[in-house]
Amino acid sequence: MNRVAISGTGLFVPEQVISNQELVVSFNQYVAEENQRNAAAIAAGSAEPLLESSVEFIVKASGIQRRHVIEKSGILDPQRMRPRFAPRANEELSLMAEIAVAAAQQALASAGRTAADIDAVICAASNMQRAYPAMAIEIQNALGIQGYGFDMNVACSSATFGIEQAVNAIRCGSARAVLVVNPEITSAHHAWHDRDCHFIFGDICSAVVLERADTAQGSRTGSWEVLGTRLATQFSNNIRNNAGFINRCEDADPQARDKLFMQEGRKVFKEVCPMAAAHIGEHLGSLGIAPASGVRRYWLHQANLSMNQLIARKLLDRDPSAEEAPVILDEYANTASAGSIIAFHQHRADLAAGDVGVICSFGAGYSIGSVVVRKM
Repeated sequence: MNRVAISGTGLFVPEQVISNQELVVSFNQYVAEENQRNAAAIAAGSAEPLLESSVEFIVKASGIQRRHVIEKSGILDPQRMRPRFAPRANEELSLMAEIAVAAAQQALASAGRTAADIDAVICAASNMQRAYPAMAIEIQNALGIQGYGFDMNVACSSATFGIEQAVNAIRCGSARAVLVVNPEITSAHHAWHDRDCHFIFGDICSAVVLERADTAQGSRTGSWEVLGTRLATQFSNNIRNNAGFINRCEDADPQARDKLFMQEGRKVFKEVCPMAAAHIGEHLGSLGIAPASGVRRYWLHQANLSMNQLIARKLLDRDPSAEEAPVILDEYANTASAGSIIAFHQHRADLAAGDVGVICSFGAGYSIGSVVVRKM
């Protein structure tokens, strides 16, 4: 069995940014207009008034300060509250493929590889732009990669689940190197008009190159041997999005609330945090690594600051330092499957050969994926 390493990473970050203040101004204008429109029903007691948001509420609930998005004007328009994307012809590179190619090119350069060195492309993300052809195959074609490609969706855990598929392909010899991309256009499936979650998401794309450890050239941040991967799923309706191809046959309203991201946030927090901490602890235990003393860094899914702090606290038996469990959600918000990869991309250069870290994601499903790595 071949040893496997992560030899490069890349990141596409949209230029447009929405601050919490901008978001609150737009949201509260929407609230005022909706409450005015429903004034009679509210006065009669047959409808509840919508509540305003605030910067303080957002920061306390999530730790998020701002988010990057591909298109902000449509999101901040109280009459629209969703991005404005221009349709593209079939002959044009799709939006999702475009941002994936940008991140992939960085990852290839970081790994010291070209398209000719890659045998497979996995597009792992929480949503796909279309049903078929697979986004991965379009990305593969745009990069000039031979071999094969496929899409996979395990919501916010898609990146770590994709990494395990890449690791297995390389270990068994069916691929020399695999490119895993995570194009997350979360702004398009987000309920910007829902106070409980209107601040959560941002757009981004991360990319990872994996290859045989004995061929990894690495970059200035070095290559990272994959010591082990572990995946787990448990069904739950607490995070859900009902958008799908069956909707039209049900004569369902495409703008209905359930056709966008929904969650029972308090239930998710209560149930996922202990699951994630136990998952990581058991994975490390199977490798003979102590969570508190044997791991230099935890690159966790960036959904909520309190969740990350609690999970790290359970693993370390104390409050984590910023170095032990770096946070990037203050800048990027929740970027679905890309979050833990962004943390790994931006916070690994200072570690030394032999240092061990854990990349872990968790989310809808429920799903949890962990990747234990050691710097070569």
